[in-house]
Amino acid sequence: MAKPPLLLMSMQHTVETFLTKVIEPVLCHLTAIPFSPAAAQLMLGTAIHESKIKHRRQIGGGPARGLFQMEPATHDDIWDNYLKYRSKIGDQVKALLSSATANRHHELEANDNYAAALCRVHYLRAPGALPPFGDIGAMAAYWKKYYNTAKGAGTVAKYTTDWNALTKGLTLTYRQDCT
Repeated sequence: MAKPPLLLMSMQHTVETFLTKVIEPVLCHLTAIPFSPAAAQLMLGTAIHESKIKHRRQIGGGPARGLFQMEPATHDDIWDNYLKYRSKIGDQVKALLSSATANRHHELEANDNYAAALCRVHYLRAPGALPPFGDIGAMAAYWKKYYNTAKGAGTVAKYTTDWNALTKGLTLTYRQDCT
């Protein structure tokens, strides 16, 4: 599969373009991970809640970066304790960097494809099965448990509210596979 086009921070995303031009192409690029519409929906919900698909730095000056608001420590843990031992997935994620020498923490903020891949790998590490496609309440609970964690300030109710606000009136069509 060809590398998705690099989409950098200068591009403004709508919910639809973020799904169809970033999330789904990245999921198809990551051939070492089975494609899943549920994963696409969960990742879209994560970006909607975490950044409203516009904030690339954590509001209030926290460490989280990019549209998925991943912290550099989480990024490093994924590389040090997961991808380091899974070279096929790791190589596919590295292929999304803007260059071989790119600063990976900067890429979280500026390279949406790379950030999406790290978000997907973060959820891949979670022990629970992905929630069913279309069940936004279950997606919110999964996000809270595995992405925000019990110590995080986010809530299932706020995730759901954010999802409803940003998708109101939209008919999102999700790919079923990568063909």
